[in-house]
This record gives sequence, C-alpha cells and structure tokens, in this order.
Amino acid sequence: MTTIRPCSPADISKLNLCNLDPLTENYARSFYFDYLAKWPSMFIVAENQKGQIVAYVMGKVEEDPDFIKIMGDKYLPWHGHVTALTVAPQYRQMGLAKQLTAQLDRACEQEHAWFMDLFVRVSNKTAINMYKKMGYSVFRRVVGYYSDDPTGKGTSEDAFDMRKSLSRDKKKRYIRENGENYPINPEDIYHG
Repeated sequence: MTTIRPCSPADISKLNLCNLDPLTENYARSFYFDYLAKWPSMFIVAENQKGQIVAYVMGKVEEDPDFIKIMGDKYLPWHGHVTALTVAPQYRQMGLAKQLTAQLDRACEQEHAWFMDLFVRVSNKTAINMYKKMGYSVFRRVVGYYSDDPTGKGTSEDAFDMRKSLSRDKKKRYIRENGENYPINPEDIYHG
C-alpha cells in the first residue's frame, strides 16, 4: 500500500528512488527545501510500506509582475505550476501521478489560481499522453527550452507548455487549440 501525504523535511533526503529517472529534473537540496518552505501544501509525496518515497509532485502558485502585462499574451496571471512530477519506474502505471496531480490541483484551487501549467519534453510521449488524459492541453511549444538532451540527438530539446483550466477560468481564456503549432523562444517566458 502506498500513502499520499505532504512532504516533510526528512523526505528530501529520500527522493533518490524517483530522481534516478533520466527524464526527471534534479535540483540542489536547497531548491527542494525552498519549495517546502514556501509552498508546503504543494509538495506532496507517495510513500511505500518500507518508508521509501516512490513518487512526488512539487508545485507553486505564481503570477508575473504587472509590468509584463504590456507584453500581451506573455503575461501569466495567478496560476498553479507543476515544477516536478515523478514516479519511480517500478511504481508507474498505478495511478500515483494522477493522484498526486489531483491533490496539487485542489491546493491550487484553494489559492484561486486560474489554471495549472507545466513544461514537458516533446520527446516524453508517455508523460504528454498522461497529462492529456488529466485534462491538460498544449498551449505552446518552447523551442530549445531544455539545454540538455537525454536522447543524445542534439544540444537542446523543445518543451510543450501544457495547461489545464481551473474553476476560476470559466471562459477557458488561458487555453489554446493547436498549441503545438505556436512556437516561442525560452526568453519569451518571464521567470522573475
């Protein structure tokens, strides 16, 4: 049996089982602690019976500063962001990613976010299909977003910026059809 629960500081040292996946972004320990301190309700883990962390999701709520509003569609209002979602290989296909994401969605709903967004490698078809089944769609293609390429075919890889409206976005203002055909450069994304 696997338990879904909030992350604790002691869990940060137990993420290795999940982080060994080449498609999982790895961060400095301070980054994980920073998320835990700022957004504790949005850092959620799945723990197996042996006390191992077998999956986790890290998220946050954010918005661009007001001066970005003059840039039109580059401005991002108050929204939830999936920073990392990973499941250890032997625990995949068990619904853990869906459970973790649903709990993060609920936390962002409580913060009155307009939508959820995430970035995923265009080569990660499994993740893209999983997110689509959870209601996400491609909003835009970020050309050369990932500076490393785990496939070994090049020096960078594109990302899909995928989004899912939350209940506040009744008119679906932050969703777009055919987002795969809407390329932008990484510098067009504000990362305050």
